[in-house]
Amino acid sequence: MKLSPNTAPGEPGDLLIRMHNMVGAAVDVTGNLTQARWSCHGCGDTDYGVSLHLTRDSANWHATSCRAAYHCLR
Repeated sequence: MKLSPNTAPGEPGDLLIRMHNMVGAAVDVTGNLTQARWSCHGCGDTDYGVSLHLTRDSANWHATSCRAAYHCLR
């Protein structure tokens, strides 16, 4: 059995910012300056924002509090 957090998923073409949560899972901010969203590869949460600034702040808050890590059990 191998346990590995989803810390380095492939980068989407519209990736703007990549942060890591408390256990190292990636939190990606994608989109553009006027319409962006973030998604956590640890817990699966996602949120749509109206601007990059607000989305970045929301993603940062999530990354500092999320302790989830997706593990592949094989």
